Amino acid sequence: MSRIGKKPVAIPGGVTATIDNGTLTVKGPKGTLTLGLSDLIEYKVEDSEISVKPANDSRQARAFWGMQRTLVSNLVEGVSAGFTKVLVIKGVGYRANAQGRNLKLQLGYSHDVDLPVPEGLEVKTPDQTTIEISGSDKQSVGQFAAEIRRWRKPEPYKGKGIAYKGEFIFRKEGKKR
Repeated sequence: MSRIGKKPVAIPGGVTATIDNGTLTVKGPKGTLTLGLSDLIEYKVEDSEISVKPANDSRQARAFWGMQRTLVSNLVEGVSAGFTKVLVIKGVGYRANAQGRNLKLQLGYSHDVDLPVPEGLEVKTPDQTTIEISGSDKQSVGQFAAEIRRWRKPEPYKGKGIAYKGEFIFRKEGKKR
């Protein structure tokens, strides 16, 4: 029994959900998101909630149950509140600057790194060492944050690089003389 799957997903005010032709469409103030539905799971949109349960008692249906409920929950949360990831840059001379639909990074390479911002995402740089990525799709927000972080992962000796806000970086001591 999935503990997560048993809980219905509450639909907040201003958000509508419909099921047609094997897709769940959720509309809200932050936009519209869709999800392709699995045949192994039954979905019901009732007055103010979406319930998810396995269509049969197979092992695969029970395995999909909790994941599908979480995906539905992410759709509802995305169109109502949205998702945000914050990256922090540490290192001398490392900085970021959002310029329109591009993100310009200076990370100690011989050239600047220019990244185009994907559709549906918004990137802000409140200061030179902070990057805020926000959008309604949780997967695309996390993917773009991971692509930015991949240019300079935090290293364990001085902690230089791009890290998520609140991320613990395991530090090593270094050589002794």
